[in-house]
Amino acid sequence: MQKDWNGESVVILDFGSQYTQLIARRVRAEQVFSVILPHSARLEEIIAEKPRGIILSGGPATVTDEEAPRLDADIFSLDLPVLGICYGMQLIAQIRGAVVEKANHREYGHTVIDTDTQSPLFAGTPASQRVWMSHGVRVKTLPEGFRTVASSPGCPIAAICTDRERIFGLQFHPEVFHTDHGTAILRNFLFEICRCEPVWSSRSFVDLEVARIRERVGDSRVLCAVSGGVDSSVMAALVDRAIGGQLCPVFVDNGLLREGEAEEVRGILSECLTAGLVFIDASDDFLSRLEGVENPELKRKIIGATFIEVFERASELHGPFRFLAQGTLYPDVIESRSTVGPSATIKSHHNVGGLPETMRFELIEPLSLLFKDEVREVGRYLGLPVRQISRHPFPGPGLAVRVPGAVTREDLDLLRKVDRIFIDGLRREGLYDDVWQAFSVLLPVRSVGVMGDERTYQKAAVLRAVTSMDGMTADWARLPYEFLQDIASEIINKVPGVNRVVYDISSKPPSTIEWE
Repeated sequence: MQKDWNGESVVILDFGSQYTQLIARRVRAEQVFSVILPHSARLEEIIAEKPRGIILSGGPATVTDEEAPRLDADIFSLDLPVLGICYGMQLIAQIRGAVVEKANHREYGHTVIDTDTQSPLFAGTPASQRVWMSHGVRVKTLPEGFRTVASSPGCPIAAICTDRERIFGLQFHPEVFHTDHGTAILRNFLFEICRCEPVWSSRSFVDLEVARIRERVGDSRVLCAVSGGVDSSVMAALVDRAIGGQLCPVFVDNGLLREGEAEEVRGILSECLTAGLVFIDASDDFLSRLEGVENPELKRKIIGATFIEVFERASELHGPFRFLAQGTLYPDVIESRSTVGPSATIKSHHNVGGLPETMRFELIEPLSLLFKDEVREVGRYLGLPVRQISRHPFPGPGLAVRVPGAVTREDLDLLRKVDRIFIDGLRREGLYDDVWQAFSVLLPVRSVGVMGDERTYQKAAVLRAVTSMDGMTADWARLPYEFLQDIASEIINKVPGVNRVVYDISSKPPSTIEWE
């Protein structure tokens, strides 16, 4: 029988890499709890997480720059295993007195390295293996007490270690799927070097969060925002398990939902939650405030502020409430603001970057360290219906970010019809579960067409379907041409006002999944 989680962790110090959160996810996929702290974390903060090992992430900075991020804590005094990845390896080398310099040529993408399979980090992996490099700086000389355990033609010192102190460095990224044996390398670090136990699971996460919520909430009541999507449904079920009748789940129809979604969501949530569901139709409030607004960031912030106002009114009617619970996930936080490292803000989400600076509630966001696939696992453990757990992600701002430019009721109605045909078609052909997310976008442009020997001048619709593991990166889904042809024909024939359908073949990066 699996043991309960013992509170220990692997601490990841963030230097701003786009892959930092992916490292955390890979560690947790091995049932080892991971926590991300800023590179500036104090030693006592790190110790408080009861680490079995420490990982230094990569980062966009150059370690030789004067203003490059450094370690504020003497982590080496803890006598714990340390793994530096890319920037993390360069920083370890620099701290230990090695020469780090600009490489003769940069390495980005697949590279074949030769490894010392006697090193515990590469145990059980091939002597020659393909990895994913992403660097323009290299370690030129070995730090004292270290030895080289991997090299490539363009990077003679591609991995280093000191067996005595259990300190390792990798110039490549083991956390990305493009590194063929990256999972095995990380497993070696976690289980052979750090001696972690695989006891972190959906069950242990739920037990921990239920206890945390109960302790924080006490006798207070919690207002819970639910949209019917996977994130908010799992969040609501989790909080419901923790405090039951102290929870007031509120579903707001903001006028930006898909066709038939309000009715479907009310039915599902009423079955899943013990707390009584409050339904509020605030569509007029949202749509009137969005009238004429074209800037996508402003749209998100208006929607976020309006949500809070609606919840505050609900609080006056059904409250009082001290807390507001939301289904914020890691990708939401990452893209909305720099979380713990020097990373870039990509866009605001209504439930993070879109919140007003002052509000009457304290936030509870129990899923904010989880990726989408982890949330689905938690939902399964909580007993939510399979159809609900398998739903594609739906943005908090709803269809507002799928109508580029100003939002009108007419365009929303057109988009709902287009989207319903697309999603129903995916389900009908057994393709829905093959993609991470699929949706339609209504473009703010018209194009010329011909129907029944008559000229038309109508809207163009975009179909978007992507594959992904966690939403951090995504590729466009290779849907069958025949399917796309049939769906495009059905949309044009059944949706008056749309005479052109295109398919989006952009990947993330450089694009985002949503259009706004």
